[in-house]
Amino acid sequence: MAVAEAIGTAEHYQISARIERLPFSRWHMKMGLIVATGWFFDGFDALAIAYVLPVLIPMWHLNFGQIGFLISAGYIGQLIGSIFFGWLGEKIGRVPVFRYTLILYTIMSVACGFATTYDALVWMRVIQGLGLGGEIPILAAYIGEFAKATHRGRYGLGFQLWFSISFIFVSGISYFVVPHWGWEAMFFIGAIPAVILLPMRAFMPESPRWLANKGRYVEADAILTKIEDDISEHGAKPLPPIPTDVAPVKPSTARFTDLLSGIYRKRTLAVWTIWFCTYIIVYGLNTTVPSLLRTVYHASLEQSIIYGFFASGLGLCFTVTGIFFIDKYGRKPLFALGQLCSAIPLLLLAYYSAPTMNIIAVMGLAMLASAFNSILALGLSTYNAELYPTEMRALGVGVGNAWVRLAAVIGPIFLGWAIPNIGLNNAYAVYAVFGIIGGLTVILFAVETKGKVLELLSPSLQRDGANATTLSTASATPGSHPH
Repeated sequence: MAVAEAIGTAEHYQISARIERLPFSRWHMKMGLIVATGWFFDGFDALAIAYVLPVLIPMWHLNFGQIGFLISAGYIGQLIGSIFFGWLGEKIGRVPVFRYTLILYTIMSVACGFATTYDALVWMRVIQGLGLGGEIPILAAYIGEFAKATHRGRYGLGFQLWFSISFIFVSGISYFVVPHWGWEAMFFIGAIPAVILLPMRAFMPESPRWLANKGRYVEADAILTKIEDDISEHGAKPLPPIPTDVAPVKPSTARFTDLLSGIYRKRTLAVWTIWFCTYIIVYGLNTTVPSLLRTVYHASLEQSIIYGFFASGLGLCFTVTGIFFIDKYGRKPLFALGQLCSAIPLLLLAYYSAPTMNIIAVMGLAMLASAFNSILALGLSTYNAELYPTEMRALGVGVGNAWVRLAAVIGPIFLGWAIPNIGLNNAYAVYAVFGIIGGLTVILFAVETKGKVLELLSPSLQRDGANATTLSTASATPGSHPH
């Protein structure tokens, strides 16, 4: 298909413009809740290992290095899965990849519960991570492609809130389950929602934006027509008029190297840095604090577990606040505030922390560092998806999430090395520095995406087979249509 012909067809079906006119509805809520399960599994898995470790450490006689590697093992798989399934999502579609990753995660979550040795659990978590890591970038791309520009931030962050909600669930569940039913039960419980929700994902439609990007306009039109009929209640509630200033979705392809080409180079390098700086704190500390409380500060098993419940509740409060502000004040102010403020309690811990420090003070400072990062941690998936055109949105979020997983691998391993070599106080200081670097990166280099239509904010590469156009900075100017 020639480029000119493709653009003509795209304008005829008006896929992106029709999505932009859709008001938020029960249909969006239903799809969002199904999609939200991915973030629930991500959060549940992240903390499940943290709350079984206080049992596994004495049972398997684990040292700090082994503790850090066991936590990191799942993220090694997630790093690989994030890149691979992000790429696959561009090739075969968002919905098929949803199903494959969920099935893989569910099977391996059950398998983890049957692990009888340290090595077995490490390998099972690596394989489990492939599915979990692959699911998140696809979910972020999918939910953004159905959202209207004016509420895309609230829509994305609102359903990613289930990441924080899962922290409360896993904290509360672990408090009762681990001491009475054993650590294995945590992995079995984590698989139950996945089994229940797997049939529900069969009803999810493919993204019309992705279909249009592949030149499959008839399929995109059929899906979008059905959605319009559902939202309008078969015509009983007339939809708003189709906007005329929205660029159409055009067939195009993308390569890995396009992430570092044209206007996308600065965006990519900035978001990679922000991802890494955020999550080296989130996973470097959040997943290890229960073990630190137990081994360094001599907290009881109940205290180390209940910490997570209160930390999750505080993080949830901060995230809910972010939902109301992200489309009002924009991404940059919230992200910069979250990163820089998270560094303050970490610096206080670096200066004052000692094994004899009041346990409530340690918990409080760790909770604040986590809570300030929580707005950023959830909002970044939505933000990352906004930075790229349809043909490389899942790929861009997948590679961005790979930096999350890399941080998740390095963070616990670094802490396991730092405690006996440079001391826990210096480790806190290192994490604080990452918070400062991340905050400055947001201020100096991040692009504000608030309220901008995806096709204008992140113009298509317009590569159709051998035909390609040169991407210029001017093509990204809001209101301009790339030709």
